[in-house]
Amino acid sequence: MSTKPVLYSYFRSSCSWRVRFGVTSNTVRFQHSDWFRAINPMKQVPVLIIDGQTLAQSTSILEYLEETRPNRPLLPDRSDPVLRATVRRICQDIVSGIQPFQNISVLSEVAADRNQAQKCIAVGFEALERTLSVTSGKFCVGNEITMADLCLAPQVFNANRFKVDMSKYPVIGRVMESIEELQEYRDSHPDNQPDSPQP
Repeated sequence: MSTKPVLYSYFRSSCSWRVRFGVTSNTVRFQHSDWFRAINPMKQVPVLIIDGQTLAQSTSILEYLEETRPNRPLLPDRSDPVLRATVRRICQDIVSGIQPFQNISVLSEVAADRNQAQKCIAVGFEALERTLSVTSGKFCVGNEITMADLCLAPQVFNANRFKVDMSKYPVIGRVMESIEELQEYRDSHPDNQPDSPQP
């Protein structure tokens, strides 16, 4: 059995993108697979098989990478628990408070009106803009990339997909400009994934 990590993902999944960004930031080399239902009872991506373990849920996977591969930390130093909590709070604001409303499963079952997803993202971004106006430097929290940035990038991508007026969020836009400069961002972008439809 190969010891190379395996990432089960979907090119446009925000959750998968967070993990792709994280594993790329930590120089973990991985292979893609579409077959994941048998190993994740939730039948959701991402799933990362690494170190003989099967991990699911994007933020849990990122926390595992933080604990086991600290060569590029995804959280501030342990000496600053408040700053670490700030990063985690921003992550949860995005992954729990904003992102679920544009999931395909939610849109198809609950909110067939895609405008509802746009409205939910806009409301979430209004709050996030206020938060980042206090916490951000070059990135979401200070001048080093953290899990918060890994969560923000896919959410901004989705905001653009749902035609949210991003001009209303200049702080988010400024942070995204810094994120977009990273090679890890480009490598993990949906357009650069093996399962992305070719133009």
